Amino acid sequence: MPLRAIVFDFDGVIANSEPLHFRSFRDILAENGVELSQQAYYERYLGYDDRGVFSHVGVEQGLVWSTADVARLVARKAVRLEQLERDTSVLFPGAADAIRRCAAAVPVAIASGALGPEIRRVLDNAGLTAHFAAIVSAEDTPASKPAPDPYQRAVSLLASAMSDATLSPSDCAAIEDSRWGLESARAAGLRTVGVTSSYDAAELSLADLIIPSLAELDLAELRLLLS
Repeated sequence: MPLRAIVFDFDGVIANSEPLHFRSFRDILAENGVELSQQAYYERYLGYDDRGVFSHVGVEQGLVWSTADVARLVARKAVRLEQLERDTSVLFPGAADAIRRCAAAVPVAIASGALGPEIRRVLDNAGLTAHFAAIVSAEDTPASKPAPDPYQRAVSLLASAMSDATLSPSDCAAIEDSRWGLESARAAGLRTVGVTSSYDAAELSLADLIIPSLAELDLAELRLLLS
């Protein structure tokens, strides 16, 4: 079957923002007397959305954080992330060109655990927003990765954008940088590409194809995945 659409993760694939997310989480948690190490973030929390990170940290620390507490922490973290982004370039080298190449060939979407305003701020600054037929962010699904919900939603939105109800997840490829994301995409029925920007290839063994960066994404290889 032909490749009909591509769904990208955002953090760690398009945007080199995971270090900034870590610093944001670390700083806000420190304000609340909780220490978060870089190792713990990448090993245990990277696959969660913001609510998931704070909720799981709270549970593991034996803290009683209400839904309102978690919402407050998420809001504070969003402010801190925006502050950090002001002084740095966020996109991975070659990511913008890769997105333009892909969008010229097939419809593309994003399925991410990041907040919608954060995603759109980066894409707007890079002049890339218009290339995406759909953007699914943390606010858009009841469950986040590794649940299949973000990718299921992305495929549904792509089908609407394409005015083609026959679009199937198996017609689409997902580009991910973590095993949580790969599990989400596979559970939704997409073929998967792992990018070794956050983890080495051994950690991404679930992927059908592994590449070192988005700049190395080859549409001919993607089409072979679905053939």
